[in-house]
Amino acid sequence: MSRSADDPPMSTPLYEKDFYQWLEYTTDLVREGRFEEIDRELLIDELESMGKRDKRELANRLIILMARLLKWQHQPEARSSGWIGSIAEQRVQIAGQLEDSPSLRGMLPDAAEKAYPKAIALAVRETGLPPDRFPADCPFSLSQLLDETFFPES
Repeated sequence: MSRSADDPPMSTPLYEKDFYQWLEYTTDLVREGRFEEIDRELLIDELESMGKRDKRELANRLIILMARLLKWQHQPEARSSGWIGSIAEQRVQIAGQLEDSPSLRGMLPDAAEKAYPKAIALAVRETGLPPDRFPADCPFSLSQLLDETFFPES
């Protein structure tokens, strides 16, 4: 049940106890134009956190995608439908994020560059191959990463 903006104001302790309730209440206050009753610092923190969460999710999806593509490229004998599914899932999720937040597209080059070393580390853990087996720089372009038909050759 949604709280009414007529209910008592949410304080920091209630924010910490029931985030969703605080969120509903704050949304009602904004909707009703009762800005003076909003805990601005908490709202600002939450909005900033949402942006960071979206960027972090994009980076995490890129790490997994790159690691799977590296595994595909460097362990052709171990390829499986599970790998195909994982690659497809990351691409679908990234595309959905970019559709919901087109401004994230401008962050892709930097996110991919930062994600690649972590993708190598993940690929090393999952394949048992030495790190120097993988290229120092990402061998996949952004368009290849996002292209649902792209799979690297061995």
